[in-house]
Amino acid sequence: MDLNFLKQYDFFTGVPDSLLSPVCSYLISNYGISKQHIIAANEGNAVALAAGYHLSTGKVPVVYLQNSGIGNIINPVASLMNDKVYGIPCIFLIGWRGEPGVHDEPQHIFQGEVTMKLLEDMDIKTYVISKETSDEEFNNVMKLFQPLLDAGKQIAFVVKKDALHFDCKVKYQNQNTMTREEIIKRIVNASEDDIIISTTGKTSRELFEIRENNGQGHEKDFLTVGSMGHSSSIAFALALQKPDRRVWCIDGDGAALMHMGAMAIIGTNNPNNFVHIIINNAAHESVGGMPTVAGSIDMCKIAEGCGYPYVFSVSDYEHLDRTLLYVKENNKLAFIEAKADISARADLGRPSTTAKENKNSFMKNL
Repeated sequence: MDLNFLKQYDFFTGVPDSLLSPVCSYLISNYGISKQHIIAANEGNAVALAAGYHLSTGKVPVVYLQNSGIGNIINPVASLMNDKVYGIPCIFLIGWRGEPGVHDEPQHIFQGEVTMKLLEDMDIKTYVISKETSDEEFNNVMKLFQPLLDAGKQIAFVVKKDALHFDCKVKYQNQNTMTREEIIKRIVNASEDDIIISTTGKTSRELFEIRENNGQGHEKDFLTVGSMGHSSSIAFALALQKPDRRVWCIDGDGAALMHMGAMAIIGTNNPNNFVHIIINNAAHESVGGMPTVAGSIDMCKIAEGCGYPYVFSVSDYEHLDRTLLYVKENNKLAFIEAKADISARADLGRPSTTAKENKNSFMKNL
C-alpha cells in the first residue's frame, strides 16, 4: 500500500521503527524535522505532543511507533486522550514486530502476541495493514473510523512487515569517524573481567560477535535485547548490589534520551564502580538511521548537571583509549560520550544463545 493517505494530515510525531521505514522516509523527505514532524524522545512524549497539536488546531495528529512502545503510550492515552477524560482524537501507525506465526527476535515475541489485546483494552479501534491491503480497502476503513475520530477517540493501524511502500529511501550520515563496533571492541579490551550491560539493538549484537571473535564467553555481559532506554538503570542497580565489581554500561544516544531521568538517579546516587558510556551517532541507527536530538545538545553538560564527577567526550580512538584507561584506574562514577558514525556491517549476526541462557550464565558469573 502506498502512503497517499498521509497527505491529508499535517502533524506527525513518533519513535522510528524498521517496519515503518517507508513512513519515516516519507516524513523526512516531505517535512524533515519541523513543526509538522517531530521525532519524539519516547512514545509517551509523542502522545503528549499530539495532544498539544490537537488542542491548538482542532485537527487530528498521527503518531507512529513500534509495538514495543505501546507500554509508553498507555498512561497518556488512558489518562489524557481517552474520551472519558479529554477526548483527544489520534491516529496511531504501529509496526507489528513479533507478529504471531512470523519469526522474530525474542524481545518481540510476547509483545507481538499481546499487541492487539493491549490496544483493545485501551479502547482503541484497530485495523491490520498487510501486503494485500489495497488503497480502496484502506479508504473504506477510514470512512468507518472517521466518526470515532470525530467523537474524540483514537484509532490504530497495525502494520505488518513490507505492507507499506515509499520509493525514495533517505540516506543518513554524520561527520564522525569512529564506528560503534570498534568503540565496543576497545571497551571490551579495557573492561577485562568487569561486568558489561549493553543496550538494545545493534550494540548488543556487536558485543556478542566481538566476544565470539575473541574466543571469549558471554558470562560477563548482559545483553539488554529489549526495554529500550533502561540498560543504564539495570547497570546502576547491579553496581549498587555488587560494589566490589566494576560495571560498564554501553548505552546509545536514542536510548539515553528515551528515559533520560535515569541519569539523574545515577548521578545523585554516585556509585563509584559505574562507567556509563553513550555511543552517540545522533541517530536511531538500529531501526533505519532517523536522527535524534543528541547531535544538537551537550550530553556532557547534562551528565555534569546530574552529578557525574568524571565526564568526557571523545571523537577519536586515541582519546577513547586514554579515557577508558583513566576511568579504569580511578574509582569514581564516570560518563563518556563516544561520537560515532552511522554504520554497521551488512553481515552483522544475532546472538546464538537465548535471552534466558544469557541471563543464567550472567547470574552464575556474578
